[in-house]
Amino acid sequence: MPDKERLGFAGLTANAFVDSKLTPLILIASILLGLFAVYQLPREEEPQIRVPFFDIFVPMPGSSAEEVEKRIADLGERKLWEIPGVEYVYSTSAPNLGMIIVRFKVGSDPAESLAKLFAKVQSNADFVPPGAAMPLIKPRSIDDVPILALTFWTARDDLDDVALRRIAAEVRREINTLENISETLLIGGHRRTFKIFFDPDRLAEAHITPLDVAARISAFNTRLPAGHLSGDRRFLEIETESFIRTLADLESIVVGVSGGRAVQLKDVARLEDGADESEQSVSIRPKAAGGAEYPAVTLSISKRPGSNAVWIVRDVMKKVDALKRRLIPDGVNVTVTRDYGRTASEKSNELLYHMMIATVSVILLIWLAMGWRGATVVGLAVPATLALTLLFFYLYGFTLNRITLFALIFSIGILVDDAIVVVENIERHAHLKSNTGRPLREVAVEAVAEVGNPTVLATWTVIAAILPMAFVTGLMGEYMRAIPIGSSAAMIFSLLVAFIATPWAARIFLRPPRAEHDPSVEPEGWLTRLYRRWMTPLLSRGRAHAVFFGVVVVLFSAAVALVPLKQVVVKMLPFDNKSEFQVVINMPEGTALSETRRAADESARYIESVVPEVRDIEIYAGTSAPYNFNGLVRHYFLRQSPHQADLQVNLVGKHGRKRSSHQIAVSIRDEIHRIIGRYGGRVQVAEVPPGPPVLSTLVLEVYGPDHAGQIELARQLRGVLLKSPMVTDVDYYYSDTQPLERLTVDRVKSSLNGIPADAVAQTLRVALNGTSLGLAHLPAEPEPVDVWMRLPDALRAKLDSAESIRFLSPNGNLIPVSYLTRREKTLADQPIYHKNMKRVVYVVADVQGRLESPVYPMLALRDEIDSLKAPDGTSVRQFVAGAADVPDRYAVNWDGEIDVTADVFRDLGIAFAAVLVLIYILIVAWFQSFAVPLVIMAPIPLALIGILPAHALLGAKFSAPSMIGFIAGAGIVVRNSIILVDFIELRLRQGMSLSDAVVDAGAVRFRPMLLTAAAVIVGTSVILFDPIFQGLAVSLMAGEIASTLISRIAVPVLYFMLKRNESGGK
Repeated sequence: MPDKERLGFAGLTANAFVDSKLTPLILIASILLGLFAVYQLPREEEPQIRVPFFDIFVPMPGSSAEEVEKRIADLGERKLWEIPGVEYVYSTSAPNLGMIIVRFKVGSDPAESLAKLFAKVQSNADFVPPGAAMPLIKPRSIDDVPILALTFWTARDDLDDVALRRIAAEVRREINTLENISETLLIGGHRRTFKIFFDPDRLAEAHITPLDVAARISAFNTRLPAGHLSGDRRFLEIETESFIRTLADLESIVVGVSGGRAVQLKDVARLEDGADESEQSVSIRPKAAGGAEYPAVTLSISKRPGSNAVWIVRDVMKKVDALKRRLIPDGVNVTVTRDYGRTASEKSNELLYHMMIATVSVILLIWLAMGWRGATVVGLAVPATLALTLLFFYLYGFTLNRITLFALIFSIGILVDDAIVVVENIERHAHLKSNTGRPLREVAVEAVAEVGNPTVLATWTVIAAILPMAFVTGLMGEYMRAIPIGSSAAMIFSLLVAFIATPWAARIFLRPPRAEHDPSVEPEGWLTRLYRRWMTPLLSRGRAHAVFFGVVVVLFSAAVALVPLKQVVVKMLPFDNKSEFQVVINMPEGTALSETRRAADESARYIESVVPEVRDIEIYAGTSAPYNFNGLVRHYFLRQSPHQADLQVNLVGKHGRKRSSHQIAVSIRDEIHRIIGRYGGRVQVAEVPPGPPVLSTLVLEVYGPDHAGQIELARQLRGVLLKSPMVTDVDYYYSDTQPLERLTVDRVKSSLNGIPADAVAQTLRVALNGTSLGLAHLPAEPEPVDVWMRLPDALRAKLDSAESIRFLSPNGNLIPVSYLTRREKTLADQPIYHKNMKRVVYVVADVQGRLESPVYPMLALRDEIDSLKAPDGTSVRQFVAGAADVPDRYAVNWDGEIDVTADVFRDLGIAFAAVLVLIYILIVAWFQSFAVPLVIMAPIPLALIGILPAHALLGAKFSAPSMIGFIAGAGIVVRNSIILVDFIELRLRQGMSLSDAVVDAGAVRFRPMLLTAAAVIVGTSVILFDPIFQGLAVSLMAGEIASTLISRIAVPVLYFMLKRNESGGK
């Protein structure tokens, strides 16, 4: 029996479980719990990002943009900025309305953030100015993004868009009964409405005003409980009722008396039961329809937080199939125009398959290196470790998404090393002559105890390299957090499984101890003999040292030079390959819906004609398409004006096309710009971002002392961007100057005639905009039916018709609007934007060309922007991802993806520094030396010799995942170096000379180093062609190859030089 006092933690653990009946139960339980976790974990394509933000709307009718800014935005921003945890406060001040967006720090609790915000708003309600409504708070989160969109369309002539929307609304009501359904929204079509088109001339003849009509209709649409009758034996409720249920009910309402005759509504107005008059249009162009276009209604469906998108989509589609026999008539098609449940399922299944391939590949590698017995032992450890990690994901609250699964795949090549070390040492001990005939149980426990402490150290070294990345801040840190947390958990589980399950499995599958040969005298291969022959003169000649390290420095410098030479492009995340993208169209303000629709239709026809991969295109004019995470951050759902349109372009699945979605988007961009340019509009091709979205790839924030000056400078910047071949999709957040016709009420005339100014304003609003007079009470209708009143279409085309509307003065005279008002031609107010309490004007753009990274246009355009003159004649200051805190000068701040990129690489740099410190401390504690850790850590930067050229050769961008791979690889590099140094010191203790010891270490211990590197390469190869995580795979694979080969020489040489200097050159 081994001496328990010298076994340590690893040996004691192995001794307890090596022949325990609990060990197989633990393995079985681990696998079952992992399968349970896979089944229960909610599946999503993207990870949950906790970034609470809220929209606050404050209507202030009649106020100019500047007044809204002064009375609403300035005060509201200051108060909201006081809330702990608030990171950004944005505001938009427009005529009649103020909107403030409050964004809390990433990772803040949404419920707690809402409570803080609500308390602050309510406690400052007394600051809301007179004339403003109480603030309306709208929470926003990633769960608001619809996971499913169903588009209803038909070729039947007998079903108009009112009937189509009614069908969709009935389906919506049924879907709302399903579990875990959150918000459902209907887009497109028209609701049923009772429309009242009043005739101004007939009203004047009857001496009735439009406001009189509105008041009468509202008064006749009521029902109230009147009380009850009670007696000795009965109790009877009584109510009065005058509800409007039909058009006939409306027509018969008496709105006045003229000449002793009752005037009914039908006498002074035309009434219709038809579609509402909202200025929006939705249609679909299915590829299967051969270029035809049909009116459509889209039903978007969101899910509750933490629920499984795959299950929800499955349940909804089952419900829709069932309703086709009851609510959805023949000839009405339901096209799935978004299905994030399917994409989540496909992605998770694909990655689970890749994880299985990686696991099998690593086990096969071990089989080739150690035989089937050792591979079987390791093959039991890896699934158990992965299963426990999946259980950890479930308990921690992660979902099963591309990031968590990538974390597992990334970990496979690393976590297998603990089991390899233990199995290899057990096998080596079993072959020692001194252990011949001993029970394999005892040999296994001693072997585990021997490598236990170094294995624990090496495991914590890898964790020390990975875990600091969990503290990366911002959206990107939250997005990627599962990788460092999941990988660290996997390493801990792999260590426990190596000490618990591996000795038990080795006792069963490995051969009993027998001295076939002594591993210490095993014949060496020709490569090892060549290594010894080459290393001996390298150690003995000083010039050889200089030549070797000179070559290393040259290789390192050449590799790093690839970055400034732009052979390796630096970008936060490369483009993904999705099955959709959007075309966002902004026509000049004031453009009619019909003109916007023509521009959108021409764009859709062009895309359909040149992109064979298109599955269908939805055209949303005057309203927004169902938004994704990108649209949530950019607030696309507020795009509800007639001059705005969205094209939702859906592609066939990525396995059914050769081109990526990004290549397709790039191919259409130039012509789409030409098409929309002919109509005088602006356009952006908005791809689904590969990670957390930003306002735009390139954002130039213009600050300055004068708003008009800011707009002028923004126009200059827009001109600079438009000339750059590296920039596309240029847009701006200021309105083109729009004419405004203002009718100013003459106070004297108004007062003398007894007609209040507000009556004039309300009458004109009823006439031109229209107003709702309440609901027609039709319970069978799935949506509310408004009673809507306004002028007929023909009379709304000219202002003269509205000016001819007459009022009745107290003395009985008819006074036209034209007499009480005077026309003034002016310009509409520009919206005023704020960011963190500073006025700002945004200029936004995207990148194009070979580099496609915002860093390079910024560097290329900085000098040209420096040469610009601000409106006051001063120079323009530039900032990068910072606050332009110069209120008395004009300044430009580069934001957007540049800000996120700077933050991510800064935080990863800090994490890398923390990694180096932690690893240094761990190694100092183990070797009790301040210098030896420097030798061990020296190969870390040498990994770049492989990483950067590999990125250049494969055309991969050096992204945040690339940096993560480099940092994580540092732990593996150090692990290999520890193997070498630990063996050198073992040989020195055995009496070997220093030069022989360092040569022997590189010769003998290269096999486990090579096996570790090969496991990493094989394990991560399955993600080499993933568009997002290719950089991580390249960094790990190329970094391992370079560092393993170089450290085999560099570490022994450096250790030799260090010890020789310590001994005075002897």
